[in-house]
Formats: sequence, C-alpha cells, structure tokens
Amino acid sequence: MIRVAIVDDQALVRAGFAALLSAEPDIEVVGQAEDGAGAVALAGEAAPHVILMDIRMPGMDGIEATRRILGAPGSEDTRVLVLTTFDLDEYVYEALGAGASGFLLKDTDPADLIAAVRVIAAGDALLAPSVTRRLIAEFASRPASTRQVPASLGDLTDREREVLVLVAGGLNNEEIADRLVISPATAKTHVSRIMGKLDVRDRSQLVVIAYESGLVRARPAS
Repeated sequence: MIRVAIVDDQALVRAGFAALLSAEPDIEVVGQAEDGAGAVALAGEAAPHVILMDIRMPGMDGIEATRRILGAPGSEDTRVLVLTTFDLDEYVYEALGAGASGFLLKDTDPADLIAAVRVIAAGDALLAPSVTRRLIAEFASRPASTRQVPASLGDLTDREREVLVLVAGGLNNEEIADRLVISPATAKTHVSRIMGKLDVRDRSQLVVIAYESGLVRARPAS
C-alpha cells in the first residue's frame, strides 16, 4: 500500500486529490496539510511514502518543507512530488535541489497523477522534458565556482561515471543497457550503486550532481 500525504493551501485542491487517490486499491491518503509547517509535522507523524507538495504557500513554502522533511532522520523511504501551476515555475529547480523526486502540473490528467504517485513510490524520478531543459539552462548560466562537487564522486568507477553521464542525459535503464551493450538488470545495478555511493534518493538528484560537479557540461541555450 502506497501511503500518500497531500500538502496544498487550497482546501478544494487537497480534497480533489484525496478523493481521486483514495479510490485506488493500492493507495492510502494518510493526511493533509495546508502549509509547509503542517507538512513537516505530518511527515513525522504519518510516515508517508509520497508527499504531494505545493510550492507556493503562506508561511513555510514547499521548498523549505521538502528540505526539512527529507533531511530528517528516518525519512529514507519518503519521496516528494512537487505540485506546480506552471511547468516553467521559477521554483521547480530549487525544489529538485532540495531533494524532490520530480514535479507535476496541478491540472494534469487524473490517470497521470495516479501513475506519477506510483512512479515516485517506486523510487524513480519524474521529470518532464521542459523541466530538464530548465535544469540544464540553470546549470549553464552558473559560474563554475558556484558548483559543488561531492567528495564521493571520486569513489565511482569509470563505468559508474559513464552510467551517471547517461542518466544525466535522461536515459532510462533500458536505454542505458542498449548504449553500453549490457543487460537492463546490470544497468539498474549500476544506477543503484551510484545512488548509494553519492547518498541520493533517486535519479533526479543524480542529474543535479552530474551537472553541478561538471561531469556533464551544459551548453547555454542558443
């Protein structure tokens, strides 16, 4: 059973998502909150697997709430799926940097919302192409001196660094396997080991590290 918490400052939005998700046999809505502070408290009490998190809320916003929730002890199995009104929301990058596993538009189709919850619960990232392009543009605009290089990046083998580059390029396990002429299971094992060494939750954080470390270089949009 996938335990889901819903965080949004609009009661109607929370009620709609809750009704939709509660109707699924493998999803249980374990609580709702109207702001970031409530989200932090709810995460500690209900231990959800997935938190649907609005970004713009009064008081503590969704970015700070995400950072606090995912930084707390015992949160290893918690994933945050950011809710936004526009796919070019200026805060999407910051939310992913805070540890969110992906983003979803509030007006997405119901079936896509349900599928997204299952994807995030399984430990996969959910990044739309438009957001990936924004991430790359953000990295390209940053001075190299502001980028952070995790010390653990040096622990990766040559093959793992190669896999990390492909993950940053948006390839899934099957595509990585085709590119490197290995099995999908081996590709998945490589990705899992990389996440373990770099101490990240999912592929979206691998993308961030790959660009911030300079392992992958972003070209400014023309």
